[in-house]
Amino acid sequence: MVDSSHAQLSMVRQCALLKIARSGLYYVPKGESALTLALMQEIDRAFTEWPFLGVRQMRDYLVLLGYGVGRKRVRRLMRLMGLMAVYQKPKNSIPHPEHTRYPYLLRRLSITRPNQVWCADITYIPMRKRFLYLVAVMDWHSKKVLSWKLSNTMDADFCVAALEEALAKHGKPDIFNTDQGSQFTSFAFTNVLQENGIRISMDGRGRWLDNVFIERLWRSLKYECVYLHAFETGSEARAGIGRWIDFYNRLRPHSRLGGLPPDTYYEQGLVKAA
Repeated sequence: MVDSSHAQLSMVRQCALLKIARSGLYYVPKGESALTLALMQEIDRAFTEWPFLGVRQMRDYLVLLGYGVGRKRVRRLMRLMGLMAVYQKPKNSIPHPEHTRYPYLLRRLSITRPNQVWCADITYIPMRKRFLYLVAVMDWHSKKVLSWKLSNTMDADFCVAALEEALAKHGKPDIFNTDQGSQFTSFAFTNVLQENGIRISMDGRGRWLDNVFIERLWRSLKYECVYLHAFETGSEARAGIGRWIDFYNRLRPHSRLGGLPPDTYYEQGLVKAA
């Protein structure tokens, strides 16, 4: 019993040092077979390359690869992964029915400086035998990743943690824009924004293009880091993703920023705005 207690305490300390949820270190999705995990990885690769694929097209693509899957299974896995085809349709994102929806504030708004608008999004991170979710907070003007967190569930807690870290490190934006996913419409998330006097903006019908900047971040991250390493554990994933985001922020040239990396463009913008 004493050895068990010491082991649990050691794991708690390790998780605290890594800044990752305890369950994320050794998380194995219950009820998902090796075949299902392989399907999810193929779906993620295809969706990263062609984000317009819906359930039927994804099913047809998997069948071409030799997987005997039906629409119901593909639909379940895409929902589990938080994936939705990127095209205009009547309801692009469905919030929790009890959560407040906020208006879209960026229409015809000229975004000319850092910390004017921040945004956030969640993506699925495949690993060799398991999976995690990643949330990132990005400065819209500079494309700098201000904070990020990994989780083994799609609840709001890790999104709130990423938001609070970004605020602590970088001050606060005038506007915070997200989609209408339940993590971002939750009281826990919107309350932090309101307490800091930040205006809340949420993508509405037909506004899928507003996620393009952070979708490009996800695509680069996956092809340049995640798919190349096939992480085994949450701690490996966190270390590898952390190295890539540091490279992206500090060193990776960005064509839309005049060839500058996001960190440099962000700092130069702050100086100009001062």
